[in-house]
This record gives sequence, structure tokens and C-alpha cells, in this order.
Amino acid sequence: MYYVVTGACGFIGANLVKGLNERGITDIIAVDNLTKADKFLNLTDCEIADYIDKSEFLDLIESGQLDGGVAAILHEGACSDTMETDGRYMMANNYRYSLALLDFCQEQEIPLLYASSASVYGDGGVFREEREFEAPLNVYGYSKFLFDQIVRRRLAGADSQIAGFRYFNVYGPREQHKGRMASVAFHHFNQYRAAGKVKLFEGYGGYGNGEQRRDFVYVGDVVKANMDFLESRASGIYNLGTGRAQSFNELAAATVNACRALEGKPAQSVAELVAQGVIEYIPFPDALKGKYQSFTEADLAQLRGVGYKDVFATVEEGVADYVKWLAR
Repeated sequence: MYYVVTGACGFIGANLVKGLNERGITDIIAVDNLTKADKFLNLTDCEIADYIDKSEFLDLIESGQLDGGVAAILHEGACSDTMETDGRYMMANNYRYSLALLDFCQEQEIPLLYASSASVYGDGGVFREEREFEAPLNVYGYSKFLFDQIVRRRLAGADSQIAGFRYFNVYGPREQHKGRMASVAFHHFNQYRAAGKVKLFEGYGGYGNGEQRRDFVYVGDVVKANMDFLESRASGIYNLGTGRAQSFNELAAATVNACRALEGKPAQSVAELVAQGVIEYIPFPDALKGKYQSFTEADLAQLRGVGYKDVFATVEEGVADYVKWLAR
């Protein structure tokens, strides 16, 4: 029996493959689209049984060739570019593909753990897994939102586990292939190494310079949660963040100070870094106005309610670990 990880060469997918390996699981089918071939680097230290292109995999499940051979699907594959404007592609890739996997898992009575997104909440101030708080701002968010609605309708009559995770701002190892869509921590590390400073947006949406706040969650914590749910078999849609909003200023300072620690230098405050020009503010992009979440903070009541007890890393803890990995 194989564990299937879609988006296996991507950021969270590759970390899940590594997480399965660390638990002794190597019978893994890695599913992805390697049109951008460099993503393969994320799996070079992982053990898998096979690699299948995402289109071929869909053909295999629809033709019945994998019937009885799959233990669980961890579905991370998606177009995650929030600036993507091709709605037809986004819906086919993120929504229709997910529906096919859901149908297969229910027919086979096997678990489906899948990636949703905090983008379903839009710019509202309440981040609770309830319909009244959901209003996505872009087609990426809508593709995730719509699949969540299908899952909600099917949960009561489901024959096997369905667990969706609304990821907040995930950062950590194996995201270098994402380019401009990589985490702010990744970009800050590279900016500081290249120019000795990092760039943040000026004030927007009622927030001061660099004071927009997000729930930044370390990818290692995301892996822990997925592994826990594979064992617990709990179903539902759950926020997966830290439950703690921190500012981009705090994130920038954490990244710079982690770099300074590697140089044997003491930590500095946000005010000190701003005064020295190490943190620099740039105009808020017109293209993001009206499509940007200035504040996110996961409500973890439902996640804790099904017994998930692990403590999530703070930005300072997670970024320190991440910077060590990036500086290898």
C-alpha cells in the first residue's frame, strides 16, 4: 500500500515526504508537475517508491489501476500564485483535480488530507472555520473556498477521513523554487545577505510601516499536524497556524538577527534596525490594493477541540531554525 503525496516536489509536499520518511514510511508515490524541473531538488534527500506526473496520476485513478493500492493521499498540489489571473486554469488545477481525488478516496475508503488556505477568509477580521467569515479576494482563494464547501457537504456521509488544513503563512526549508511566491522570511534572508538590508511595505489598510500582521507558521509544525491527523483519523476543516499574529517588522528583525547570530553579532531591536537603514520601507504596490490581507490570526479552537496539543514555534524560534538551514 502506497502513501500518495501530490505536489511532492513543492514546498509543503516535499516536507511531508521527508516527514513520512522520518516515520519509517518509504512506500510513497510522489505526484507533481516538473515543467519547472528544478523542483526535483527538494526530493534528493528523500526516499520514494515512484514518481508520477499529475496528469498521468489522474488517468491512473480514473481507470481503476490504483484501486486497492493506496493507503492515504496527502494532497498538496495546487497553483498557489495568488496573482494568477487565469481563472480557468486555477479552477481546473485546484478545484476539479481535488474533486477527482476526493471521489477516489471515498470510493476506496482511504484518508484524504488536503491543503486549503487562510486566503478563503479574505480581508475579514475573524478567522474561524465558519461560512459567514469566508470571502476570498482572488481566484486562488476562491478555488480553495469552493472545494471546502464540497467537503462540508460530504463530511456527514463520508466513508473515510477527510481533513482539510487552512494553512496560514507557511515558511521554512524547501521553498526556494517558488520565486516571488516564496515566504517573506526567504526573501528577507536573501536581501540581507545580498545588500545588508531588508524591504517591507509602507503602511496600508490602517497599519503603520511594516506593521501589517500575519500568522506565520513554520513548515515543521505543519508536518507535525499532518502526521498527527494521519494517526488520529479526525475529519473536518481546520485552521493551521500558530494562533498568534506577528508583524512583518518582527519577522524582518527575526531574520536579520538570526543572520547576525551566525556572524557572532548581538541581536538588535526593530527601532535600531530601522534607524540604521537595515529595515527599509517601500511603497505599497498598487497591484495588491484590495487583494491583500493586512491581518491574519488563526482561531485554533476547532484544531484544539479534536485533541491536537502540539505547541507552535514563534517567528523568532522558527526563523532562527530556518536561517540555519538556508545558510548551510
